[in-house]
Amino acid sequence: MTMMDFFRKSEGIWFIERNVHHFDVVANESGESNLIVKVIEKEDPRVKEVCQLQGIDPTKAMGGGSFNWLATTDEDEPNPNYAAVVIDVPDDQTNLTGKLIRNKGYVEGIPVTSRYWFGQDGILTINTDYDNNVGQERCWFITDDFRVRVGTTRMMNGINLVTYCSERRCVSPQNLEKMLQNHQTRV
Repeated sequence: MTMMDFFRKSEGIWFIERNVHHFDVVANESGESNLIVKVIEKEDPRVKEVCQLQGIDPTKAMGGGSFNWLATTDEDEPNPNYAAVVIDVPDDQTNLTGKLIRNKGYVEGIPVTSRYWFGQDGILTINTDYDNNVGQERCWFITDDFRVRVGTTRMMNGINLVTYCSERRCVSPQNLEKMLQNHQTRV
């Protein structure tokens, strides 16, 4: 799988159940949210914009993805403060390793470059060095509609945290209608 394959497979709306384990005096957290993933093709102007922001030649980019996080009860448009654009810049023609450049990092909210690779087992690993933190995230698909994401963050003050997310694809209204029609024809 390539990063663009991963973005395409991830496109849609995901329901996320998240647990965060802190290894200091802060209480553990849990919560639910939705993640909206959209594929960005290499011709999209955001590719050039993010590449230039990071000083990377846009012709080396393959495309990317846009990510918007929102509370499961939100009915409004996604908040741009909870969004990021991620661009894929592979190392070589295999597209199995490379850089992910983001207009905004998840931990510190600043532009950031990560390293990624796909293992032989299909697990995506992303390493990110922020100004004050180091993060690693691993993500893999159990099925096309269920994936797991595990992350660790080591902060400069020695505090660590681990995040575990189970992510289920939400059924689109069109697919729900098809499912209902299929069910009615069987009854």
